[in-house]
Amino acid sequence: MASLLLKKMSNKVSMFVTFNIFLVLCTQNTMVRTVRANSKVHIVYMGEKHHHDPEVVTSLHHDMLASVFGSKEAAYDSMVYSYKHGFSGFAAKVTESQAQKIAELPGVIRVMPSHFYSLQTTRSWDYLGLSPSSPTNLLHDTNCGDGIVIGLLDTGIWPESKVFNDEGLGPIPNQWKGAKWYIDGFLAENKQPFNTTDSPDFLSPRDVVGHGTHTSTIAVGSFVYNASYRGLGLGSVRGGVPRARLAMYKVCWNVPRGQCSSADILKAFDDAIHDGVDVISVSLGTQLPLFSEVDDRDTISIGSFHAVAKGIPVVCAAANEGPSAYTVENTAPWILTVAATTIDRSFPTPITLGNNLTILGQAIFAGKEVGFTGLVYPENPGLIPSLAGVCESLLLNNTPVAGSVVLCFTTVASRTPVATAVSSVRAAGGVGVIVAKAPGDVLGPCSNDFPCIEVDYELGTHILFYIRSTRSPTIKLSPSEQLVGKPVSTKVATFSSRGPNSIAPAILKPDIAAPGVSILAGSSPYDPFMDGGFALHSGISMATPHVSGIVALLKALHSNWSPAAIRSALVTTSSSITVMITNKSCNLWCKLINHINAKFLDSMEDGSIQRAYLR
Repeated sequence: MASLLLKKMSNKVSMFVTFNIFLVLCTQNTMVRTVRANSKVHIVYMGEKHHHDPEVVTSLHHDMLASVFGSKEAAYDSMVYSYKHGFSGFAAKVTESQAQKIAELPGVIRVMPSHFYSLQTTRSWDYLGLSPSSPTNLLHDTNCGDGIVIGLLDTGIWPESKVFNDEGLGPIPNQWKGAKWYIDGFLAENKQPFNTTDSPDFLSPRDVVGHGTHTSTIAVGSFVYNASYRGLGLGSVRGGVPRARLAMYKVCWNVPRGQCSSADILKAFDDAIHDGVDVISVSLGTQLPLFSEVDDRDTISIGSFHAVAKGIPVVCAAANEGPSAYTVENTAPWILTVAATTIDRSFPTPITLGNNLTILGQAIFAGKEVGFTGLVYPENPGLIPSLAGVCESLLLNNTPVAGSVVLCFTTVASRTPVATAVSSVRAAGGVGVIVAKAPGDVLGPCSNDFPCIEVDYELGTHILFYIRSTRSPTIKLSPSEQLVGKPVSTKVATFSSRGPNSIAPAILKPDIAAPGVSILAGSSPYDPFMDGGFALHSGISMATPHVSGIVALLKALHSNWSPAAIRSALVTTSSSITVMITNKSCNLWCKLINHINAKFLDSMEDGSIQRAYLR
């Protein structure tokens, strides 16, 4: 087992762990430097490098800084990163006036302040037509992606995950360099408490948040049979490319929303290009409004541009800001931008009323059945009695809640009202919550198996009518079940960001959609919703590695295809017509994409994503 000690490491270290993942700790200089109080990390972007020797490139960067600071020592102390492999540039701690002087130096394209990006927070591969039992699909044609390396920029990995076992893997590819971590940009700019007792992190590629482990095991990972989250989602878990290698670049740290410094992200891109990964997967995003692609403050756009120019496809998340229009992120035309859909699986949860009427809600509830007990809806006397029953602001003073299940209503689509209602009801001694809200896609367990079941407004109104029709309403809550197949329709997830592209509407985004709702995959033991090594999570972050895995398989089958050719094979294939590509070996791929699109387009709700499929 790899050491779990929280300690700073500045030398390159390697540790053998399962799935042939070496936690190669990227050499980092995290010592405290003496800098002026008003200095801030700025990224100096210089475009393509003009020398093949990385040390010469770094020396040039130090000389440029020295010309501004007046000494080599001050320039060295200011430097955070030198970008010297895939492109030229550097990150340094400078004042605004110094940044302006650097911007005037020859060869500098742009100087911009560093900023933070955030994380974009089983059956899915079989649903996509990549069943290992089929003798005619890309898994078999590529020997499950053997020899391919997928690079992920995320929160790190938990290498002891069962999905990372290395049984049956072939020789280690030359371009596989393990796992690295990047923190200097984050430390220089972070204003929040970090690595605390309540929110620890590892100064290594090890994952505390669980996000990186979850996305990684969706894309890459060996077979684990009889996997589930407390009995839900029971089946075989694996990555889309079981024999591929994972290269983790940890750029995000355990503070609220998983902050990721743009300076660190750009350095990770630089190293991934140098390492020679085959695909780069990025489940990160920024805030609206977007930077323009020609505005070099968008470091994901910059890093992905140079990766694509070197023949490395880059797959990015479209963001979780749906269902509003013009909310899609990562819209650069060279990026493959991914939206999220549901899959043909749901978790119906029986709600039995005292009049023997059974209603099916939706939840991830794997606790013990709540036998018949009291059912209440908070109502206060006054002109607007329903105000007391709003989930995000429950008023329980006039309602006996102890030992009862509480019904509440909300117009907010997110999970926030659910968490708020659970907290209020639990504090008042209640034993469960039923939340009536607009239909959504994001489900999650409530802490300590507290029953929190969602229903739509119609069913919620039926329950309310029952409460008002009897003097002593009662209710029984049963554990969630699993329903798979045709009765469950597939659609674009409510949270998935929509087009059009707010920067250039003529460039259709998102490009493609993939499963991103209630995906079962590996996670970190620190994930509060992990059980037995696995968790069910939803988000654009979960959809992105599905596409990254498919891109990796196509790359394995057609190693000479450019990122543009791979992207074209994905986004120009319709549900009813197979696009003829000259390479006959694409027939299986086209059939797979037709199968995916036929499922997705049947119930697409968003026209911009439909057009992206059909263009």
